[in-house]
Amino acid sequence: MAQINSASPKPLATDPNQPLRDKKVKDIVINARRLVEVPYTASLAHTMNALVANSVVAVPVAAPPGQWIGAGGSMIMEADKQTGTIRKHYIGMVTMLDILTHIAGDDQVNGGGTGDASSDLDQKMTVPVSNIIGHCLEGLSLWTLNPNTSILDCMEVLSKGIHRALVPLDSHMDNISGVELVESASSYRMLTQMDVLRFLKEQKSGIATILLQSVEELGAINRNVFAMTDRTRVIEAIKCMRAALLNAVPIVASGALEGEDDSQLVDGRGRKLIGTFSATDLRRCHVSALRPWLSATVLEFTESTSPSPLYSASREGVPSRELVTCRDDTPLAEVMDKAVNKHVHRVWVVDHQGSLAGLVSLTDMIRVLRAALLSA
Repeated sequence: MAQINSASPKPLATDPNQPLRDKKVKDIVINARRLVEVPYTASLAHTMNALVANSVVAVPVAAPPGQWIGAGGSMIMEADKQTGTIRKHYIGMVTMLDILTHIAGDDQVNGGGTGDASSDLDQKMTVPVSNIIGHCLEGLSLWTLNPNTSILDCMEVLSKGIHRALVPLDSHMDNISGVELVESASSYRMLTQMDVLRFLKEQKSGIATILLQSVEELGAINRNVFAMTDRTRVIEAIKCMRAALLNAVPIVASGALEGEDDSQLVDGRGRKLIGTFSATDLRRCHVSALRPWLSATVLEFTESTSPSPLYSASREGVPSRELVTCRDDTPLAEVMDKAVNKHVHRVWVVDHQGSLAGLVSLTDMIRVLRAALLSA
């Protein structure tokens, strides 16, 4: 029988990454604010105003228990802490893109159909929010993430396309980690990809060597970039974003190809980057402000609305048009800083001429960080 060498392996406590590996989801959400939610009877106008007022891009929808089937068959309940009586059932998630997709559902909003476009938009915004759950795929993905889930397991979930999850503060399922479709707790907090990245930025000592590597070395760059031209109208952009399950698209210079259809997505690689159009931009528009922009071009919208968080900070009230970008050889630490500080969900990769070469999303950053931590 082979003898085990008592001098090896070294205790895990000597692993420089061990403090980070010991962290759990509850360490991230401990100071999170109270959950922002809307009732199932709320109008889209009320829901949109809630998104604007709280600076969030998605909210869970709450309904009375026993009357609904939750998104994806989920049974995520809020219960009284003392008696255990179920008070509400979270039936889905509604994002800004869901609302925009509903608004852009036909050309009548744009004045292209019969009737008055303004009154049609007003009518659309009176629809109950429960009617539009699932307009976009993300609304059908309602999950909880157990507070005792490790950071590495949490990163695995968020690296597979889940952008956010509810975290119960007093879970009744303490021995389970990972995402669940069934949960009952007295209160919840929301955990997003951005929350995790912000937390990882604060833990630099445990991932310092990884952060020094470039996004290309780590395999974080997605080379498939769909874009809009500067002549694409806002309403057309929203429809294309819904079809392609995109929350943001780069704006590139038009006219690169003869006969190019400006109402469709184009391959953005090698095209001059001049802007970004995002559902996050439209979140800041109340209904009255949104109406005139539906028929404008995406470039007109981004240049005329208030300075966007998708652009770098301006000096002394003068808007800057510098886009949040990086290069192939930019260290991951710098890309993470840009994403977190500018509160963007993707950083465009450009070459020395400012032409698109790819993108690095929050999903990509979390994916390569987790892979590097595991290999370490």
